[in-house]
Amino acid sequence: MRARFLWLGLGLLLASALFLTLGARGDWGFVLMLRGTRLLALLVVGAAMAVATVLFQTLSGNRILTPSVMGFDALFVLLQTMLAVTLGGFGLASLPAQIRFGLELALLLAAALALFGTLLGQSRPDLHRMILTGLIFGVLFRSLAGFLQRLIDPNDFAIVQSAAFARFNAIPADLLALSTVLTLAALGAAWSLRHRLDVMALGRDHAVSLGVDHRRTLLLALVVVAVLVSVSTALVGPVTFFGLLVAALAQLVLRDHRHAVLLPGAALVAGIVLVAGQTLVERVFHLSITLAVAVEFAGGLLFLALVLRSPAR
Repeated sequence: MRARFLWLGLGLLLASALFLTLGARGDWGFVLMLRGTRLLALLVVGAAMAVATVLFQTLSGNRILTPSVMGFDALFVLLQTMLAVTLGGFGLASLPAQIRFGLELALLLAAALALFGTLLGQSRPDLHRMILTGLIFGVLFRSLAGFLQRLIDPNDFAIVQSAAFARFNAIPADLLALSTVLTLAALGAAWSLRHRLDVMALGRDHAVSLGVDHRRTLLLALVVVAVLVSVSTALVGPVTFFGLLVAALAQLVLRDHRHAVLLPGAALVAGIVLVAGQTLVERVFHLSITLAVAVEFAGGLLFLALVLRSPAR
């Protein structure tokens, strides 16, 4: 196990070194500062998405589900559309990044906590009902966004469309400090739950019989998922299959179901995929493709493979 973690760490260091130095010219101080900021942003987003997916899969007992099924991506697109309707395309584009990030983060967190609080406030929390409710709300949000997008000016629609896709190459640096603090706090909370999550993976009845406060642990873990997904979505935009891709790769490489292994392992794999992928997009393909499209394509193929290979566990 240590050898596998060592190889993952070396892979991330190599990918980071290539990202920082490949094709660099001019003032190295400026280059390293600029690329170092982008590197940190990629690592923060990757860790947030990976850990949120691992937690959500453990809680749902299903290895093909991701937090995006709860409708976060659709809510994000609906918010962008509503801002374009109320402020106009120019107003949306000129809105300060801090205010826009705060609005997106607050709305996503409020929606997640409202959903969790309503459906988990029962004596016996029904996680499957919560997932189904999230799916229904996702369809509703997408329908509303599509309806509003048909009513707005074509120029405003183009601005909304550009905001509705993940943008790994344009992460706002002025939002990085707050995003890093929130992500580290959520990751710390997830790490403190690692042993209880191992028991939670056995199912509710086994967890309760082994002395784990199932309800409290479930709520805490879902709040952590909500924070991580809200931060990553507000920072880069919606990404549906990235978490599924890196979580599956981490399980394949590490072959261990303990969360003390899976959580850092998934974060390392996510960092490698994002940093190496962005390096290839910029230095090999010269931005002729986008990393989000490539990741979604690979994640979609993996999703189909997991669905067709065997029933979800």
